Amino acid sequence: MTAPGTRPRASADENDDLDVEEALALVRDAPRETGDDSAGPASAPVPHPPGAQPAEPHRATAWPRAREIAARAARPPAPAGTATAPAGARRAPVSVALGDALGLVLAAPLDALTDLPSFDTSAMDGWAVAGPGPWQVRAEDVLAGHAQPDPLTDGEAVRIATGARIPADTTAVLRAEHGRTDAQGRLHATRDMLHGQDIRPRGQECRTGDRLLPAGTMVTPAVLGLAAAAGYDTVTAVPRPRVEVLVLGDELLTGGLPHDGLIRDALGPMLPPWLRALGAEVVAVRRLGDDARALRKAITASGADLIVTTGGTAAGPVDHVHPVLGRVGAEILVDGVKVRPGHPMLLARTKEEQHLVGLPGNPLAAVSGLLTLAEPLLRTLAARPAPEPYTLPLREAVQGHPYDTRLVPVVLRGDHAVPLHYNGPAMLRGIAAADALAVVPPGGAGQDEEAELLELPWATAGIGVCFT
Repeated sequence: MTAPGTRPRASADENDDLDVEEALALVRDAPRETGDDSAGPASAPVPHPPGAQPAEPHRATAWPRAREIAARAARPPAPAGTATAPAGARRAPVSVALGDALGLVLAAPLDALTDLPSFDTSAMDGWAVAGPGPWQVRAEDVLAGHAQPDPLTDGEAVRIATGARIPADTTAVLRAEHGRTDAQGRLHATRDMLHGQDIRPRGQECRTGDRLLPAGTMVTPAVLGLAAAAGYDTVTAVPRPRVEVLVLGDELLTGGLPHDGLIRDALGPMLPPWLRALGAEVVAVRRLGDDARALRKAITASGADLIVTTGGTAAGPVDHVHPVLGRVGAEILVDGVKVRPGHPMLLARTKEEQHLVGLPGNPLAAVSGLLTLAEPLLRTLAARPAPEPYTLPLREAVQGHPYDTRLVPVVLRGDHAVPLHYNGPAMLRGIAAADALAVVPPGGAGQDEEAELLELPWATAGIGVCFT
């Protein structure tokens, strides 16, 4: 058992959590013994057979750096004479009906189109009264949605509903529970009342032209309500990034039980809703099999902002993603990431305003690639703010990779994150029960050690909210 506060070393048992490709990569990518420990914690040199050359240094991109590259990839070019690009996507704003705007980001400020409230209104059910009591009550009632009622005179009252227009010369609104009528029908207050009590004056919340929300604000249900109250039918927003998903692999079934070496496609059903939760509009899901010509045609014909492929990112005989990207002249921005699972992921620029994220074929490795590369890029395209990072202590020690980051599914219990089992690259059982992924640094993390968490979008927002 590892003592609290220590980082357990990676061992041969860790390969139980790796597929064959990643287990080989662990040996293939081990750093040379150069005395420089920048690639990870100090460790014994990797043995080599007599006469063999040492393995090449690990060339994949560090996990934090890969996320930074992905976040910056979709930014517009920096203006002349400046060193960096502005922190927003280059995509043109669109006018969106309120019913379709949830989850978008405002591309223009929300300024009040009217006073709120637009007239003096009653804040309570009760009576509008004028002057000191007792008051003689009018026969008719004042209801919400009706025209301006007749003015009151001193000593007069009228029953009024919440939201109704206040009659001219009203002193205050007497709440229903704070008044009584006597045998002569006169109204009496049962407690002291202040001038203007329970009246919402015109413009109490805002005046026409007031700045309600700045550009860059996420459209939440409350923002929709405020926009409607302020007179809007549409808002100007950054459009959802358009994403096309290309599912690769001849071995995938779309229904029934696995058989004869064929397996069910888990990524086809999982990725589109996950991408929608990240703010994207999924325009197509295409199953191409292991067909290089079909993959090239799909990439060159796509008009999406982002293409997401599944599988085919390694160097096997039917791994066509790298060769096809070379043939179409794509610029590789990230080619492998120092993260487990998901090491053989990639990010490429296929056109000036189009990118491709190549996810590994194993399901949890694909989730890792989605959160490492697709999420930051989509966030930039949608102009969403980066989530505030936060940490929690781990309930148990988590074994680490010698020089790569690990992403481990966890559940949140009180003030701790509890690591889940079934966290191998091909497994979804752990992530299906998870609230977040813990970012475990190279070398591992000890019991009660703080770990950064990547929260899953439905863990706090609820399914109906996060998938709109």
